[in-house]
Amino acid sequence: MILTTKTEKIQEIIHQRLPLAEKIAQVETNLKQLRAKLQILGAKTKEETISSYLQEIDLLTPQNKLEQEIAILSRLKTRFGRKTLNLGVVGRAGQGKSKLLQSLSGLTSAEIPTGDRQHCTGVRSTIYHNPNLETYAEIWFHSETAFLTEVIHPYYEKLHLGLKPSNLEAFGKQPLAPLGEELSKNAVSGAMYEHLRNYHTNLDKYRHLFAEASPYRLSQDQIRAYIAQDTVDGQRNYYNYLAAREAKIVCSFPNQDLGQIALVDMPGLGDTGLGDPERLIQVLGQDVDLVLFIRMPRPPRDYWADVDVQLYDIASQALRDLPLEKWSFLILNRTNSDSPIKDNSIYCQDLASTHLDKHLYFVDCLIANCGNSIEANQKILDPILDYLTENITSLDQQYAQACQERIWEIHHSINAELTKAQQSLKLISMPSNWFSLFEQLFEQLWDELTTSLEDLLEKFREQRDWEDFDFKEQVEAAIKACQTDTGIPTIVEVETRRKRLGGYPNAYYEYLNEIRAHLSQHFLLLDRGLKKGLERVKSEVAAVLIQQGRLGNLTTATGSEFLSTIVEQIPPELDSLRFGFQTLAEFNLAYRGMIQHRIRVHLDDLTPNSTTLQLSTHPNAEEVLICLRSLQAEAVYKCQTALDDLLAEPSQAAFAIVEEFLDRVLRAEGVKSQWRIFLEEIRGEIWSSEFAQLGTQTRTRREWLDLVKQVSDANHIDQLRFLDGKT
Repeated sequence: MILTTKTEKIQEIIHQRLPLAEKIAQVETNLKQLRAKLQILGAKTKEETISSYLQEIDLLTPQNKLEQEIAILSRLKTRFGRKTLNLGVVGRAGQGKSKLLQSLSGLTSAEIPTGDRQHCTGVRSTIYHNPNLETYAEIWFHSETAFLTEVIHPYYEKLHLGLKPSNLEAFGKQPLAPLGEELSKNAVSGAMYEHLRNYHTNLDKYRHLFAEASPYRLSQDQIRAYIAQDTVDGQRNYYNYLAAREAKIVCSFPNQDLGQIALVDMPGLGDTGLGDPERLIQVLGQDVDLVLFIRMPRPPRDYWADVDVQLYDIASQALRDLPLEKWSFLILNRTNSDSPIKDNSIYCQDLASTHLDKHLYFVDCLIANCGNSIEANQKILDPILDYLTENITSLDQQYAQACQERIWEIHHSINAELTKAQQSLKLISMPSNWFSLFEQLFEQLWDELTTSLEDLLEKFREQRDWEDFDFKEQVEAAIKACQTDTGIPTIVEVETRRKRLGGYPNAYYEYLNEIRAHLSQHFLLLDRGLKKGLERVKSEVAAVLIQQGRLGNLTTATGSEFLSTIVEQIPPELDSLRFGFQTLAEFNLAYRGMIQHRIRVHLDDLTPNSTTLQLSTHPNAEEVLICLRSLQAEAVYKCQTALDDLLAEPSQAAFAIVEEFLDRVLRAEGVKSQWRIFLEEIRGEIWSSEFAQLGTQTRTRREWLDLVKQVSDANHIDQLRFLDGKT
């Protein structure tokens, strides 16, 4: 499909971004988990018993890099998860930024403040295009805690004003400490102090807003009072903006071919509000796709000043993976002869021809009257949207690819450290005479273990034709349930069903299906008996392994849980031994696989197409009941007879699986050597008194290697991938 309008192109770009945002969100979560695992592993390296063996392992560097990438991924996720493409408008106060926003959005000074003398915009605002709604705004206020920690406390720290207020009450009642002698001589510090004084002096005029729920909806005529610093006539008597974090304004733009485009209005910089540069960097990094730098040259002579270069440098820090010159435009605000500063066209040309000399690089430099709606849309917005729709996808790809490649680098660096980590604790020295002692203890354990397991198998061999009492008990319970809870209807219910279905035969056939389904569900209870009996068998095997095999020193688990735990502790390379334990641990007896098919064959007479008992030519409700009772009772009898023949099957299965287990772990070729290797590695835990010092070292090593495995699993390449391509 060929996309023709800007609206369609913008919608397609956003549609392509959203799935990537979801993938990035998952990778962000995975990176946080990886960071947490690394922190645990890093804490382990500081333990006195092993720290000397781990000096070569550097886990702090990848942790710090992960911290950085998690923050970048969060911004990337927000950027790609937005449902609009955002144009950020940035400039020092008085450059025409608000005039441009008015021209593009159709709003007026009643909503977007302008002023030639002061900084009129007090709150960062995002303006959305929606032609179907009346103009309105939503404000997000700080909470009291956020206001203190994010807005007020940084002033106290920067200006060295002593103890920071712990609550709003303290901030309002305590007088501000005076600036120190050195700071009082600094103009910037003095201006910052005046900002803080503004917050302090006027606290009672805006503090009530911290209790308001956010977002707080405003009608069109209320907007200016909450986002501006002054009134339309220039009197600075608004203070609501001091409590606001950000604003969202919805209106209908003059240019209807915009679709999902939003304009981000940043308060004018240069007002020495603490944190302005940091907030600009944050907003540009995650909330803006393309930035417009607004500059209005002024006579009699204008030039690129240091503050212009500083503003550009601040913005350049927002995205280190995308050069600012690829996602920024310079807008030179041209004024007419009727302007207070007259026609500044010649000065616009001067700045346009010299910005490269100051290393201020942009996609393009556009000259237009920001206060003229037609000129702003045609000379500024149209070429910018053309560039955006043609280039944003490749810019997104470049941004995302750079982030993905750094994550690959972290992945490989972590793997390198994990390789060292896996080898590090092998350097722990052992007593020179330990092996002969181990061999003696191993042979003793082997004799006791094999003898006890063979004795247990012989017991199961003798009992394999015995009825399994757990299974028999459950069979009796199921048969009793079938006899007492038959599901057979009453005479009244049969009559009602006959009337609804139009005849006794129809009711009869429907009841056959229902009674069969009701009857068969009782036999699902047999699962309990099968599982209970098998768990008893596994527990007996586990008891031998725990006692005679001394494996109880490795875990407090019992029964099948013990077997599963040991499987995880046997190294994969000891495949025969591990497979033997795994075979027994995972073996299961189930009604559906073992018994169900033998029961179902006796339920055919309760199936309408298969039943041998048909109604007479002129049936009644009583005949229907007699037939149903007869068929149900006969089915129960047949099922009981079949199950009585199966009562020994669990015992036979138990013997078979235990014999299979012994074949795998005692009799298979080379398996004794695998036992020796396994027990040698954990000898300090198996024979803790004989190898007291070694036991502590072995446990430490196993804990360490377990943590290494956890980090390795969290660092798996598929957990960190949000883009296809080479790693």
